[in-house]
Formats: sequence, C-alpha cells, structure tokens
Amino acid sequence: MASFFSKLKDGLKKTRNSWFDAIFGEDRISDEFFDELEESMILADMGVETSTSLVEALRKQIKEEKLKNRGEAREALISLIAQRVAPEGLFPLDEQAGVILIVGVNGVGKTTSIGKIAHEYKSRGRKPMLAAADTFRAAAAEQLGIWAERAGVPMVRHQEGSDPAAVVYDAIASYKAKGCDLLIVDTAGRLHNKKNLMNELSKIRKVIDRELPGVPCQVLLVLDATTGQNALAQALAFQEASDLDGVILTKLDGTAKGGVVVNICNTLHVPVRFIGVGEGIDDLKPFDGQEFAQALL
Repeated sequence: MASFFSKLKDGLKKTRNSWFDAIFGEDRISDEFFDELEESMILADMGVETSTSLVEALRKQIKEEKLKNRGEAREALISLIAQRVAPEGLFPLDEQAGVILIVGVNGVGKTTSIGKIAHEYKSRGRKPMLAAADTFRAAAAEQLGIWAERAGVPMVRHQEGSDPAAVVYDAIASYKAKGCDLLIVDTAGRLHNKKNLMNELSKIRKVIDRELPGVPCQVLLVLDATTGQNALAQALAFQEASDLDGVILTKLDGTAKGGVVVNICNTLHVPVRFIGVGEGIDDLKPFDGQEFAQALL
C-alpha cells in the first residue's frame, strides 16, 4: 500500500508541476530566480505577504550560507516553509481524553473528515464516539452514521431539527457510560449568520464544560483546499465566530493551489492539524510540516 507521504507527494503534483518544477529545473541563482519564485508562490495561493517574506528569508540565507545553486536553494526553502507551517507541539488530544468540535461550511468534507479522524484514533487504540449535532442539514446524521459504521465507532443522534446542545448532552452521557476517551462532535455548517453559529457553539461549549469539567476541548475548522483564497476567507470568518484551535485541510490532492496551507498558517496563527489527500478512510492523517514542504517543492 502506498505510504501517506507518497500520496501527499502525488496530491501536490499539480502545484509542483504548475508553479515550482520549472524554476528549480535551472541551476543558476539570479535576480530573475527570486522574482519568478515569488510570482509562483503567489500563484500557488501562498499569499503576497507570506510569499514576499519567504523569498526575503531565502535571499538572506543564500547570501549568509553562500549557497551555489537552485538545488541548495530548494532545500533551504523547504526548511523555511516547514518552520512556518509546523504545528508547535503535538495535538493535545493525542495524549489525553477530550472533545473535538468540528466546524466548517457544508461541502468541505466535514462529515467524512470526522469519520476518518475516528478511524485514525481507533487504529491507535483509542475509544472515539461521534455526536451528530448538525441537526440543521437534512440527512447529516445519516451520512455521519455511515462513517461511524465504517470506522466501527458508536454515535449519538437525535431527530432533524433537534437542539444540537441536547444531542451533545446525550452523547456525553453515552460517552461516560461506554468508557470512551474521545468525543468528536459534528456541528451545523452554516456561516451566513455568524451570530447563530456563535450562539450554537456557545451553548454546546457550556454543556461540555458543565458535564465534562476539566476535559480539554479543541475546535477544528474543516477547509477545502481546492477553494484556495476562499478557504482563507472562510477561516477568517470562522475565527471571528469562534476561537479556533486548528484546521483540517481536505482535498489537497485536487488542487494546484497547495500553497494555501502556508497562507492559512501565516494568517490565522493556528496550526493545520490534519490533511486529507483522497477518498479512502486512511487518507486523512496528522499534518507533518516537513513532509508537506518536501512534497510541495
């Protein structure tokens, strides 16, 4: 079976082929090299500010370390990008019991990401449970139920239109009764009314804090990498509506704009925690900054 790194490398092929391979195909480092590199980074959705600061950092390193060719420059740039995107420390819930609140607009791969994360943690010997608190969208609970079955984990759901906080309350009771150690909560994917979203998440958080005092809760935002700058706009809007602890980036295998990962980390100052590069249940894994930078370039 192909390793996740090889899938990531294949997934970022469009970005590499479109913007970076030609630049590093030559050998001589010139002023044109820096101009072309900056332009390519911007076109790969790294953002103007991020691209400019990375190119300046690379220029300085090339001068200080007297790097001779573009191959050495590529390796230096991989390290610079890895430093920018690498999460500080492990995901807190890797080491302890807790709750993951999943937010994001509809269509970004929220439900499938939840199923894949549940599978990932179950394969590590953890005991995840799912809470279908997106009671707003028709068939959301059915879709999540299919993924719960695939991952082999329990799920709590109510009828469509129920109070999401009530679903979470019941899920916590079941979580305690079954001796689970990770509760993953699906929430409604609407952003057109940020006030509703804030109120809903606030109610859910109150239930979690009351019923699971002292248990850490992480809010992760799911973004679709193929939407590029739109993904960043969504992220900024969600960050206004709730305190984000991290990002899950899906569909990295379908975009020539893989640089958006760097832009998100630089702009939001929250880590990318998981990335998805395919449809399979094993195709979502914890994010590794070094692996990503290597695959990108």
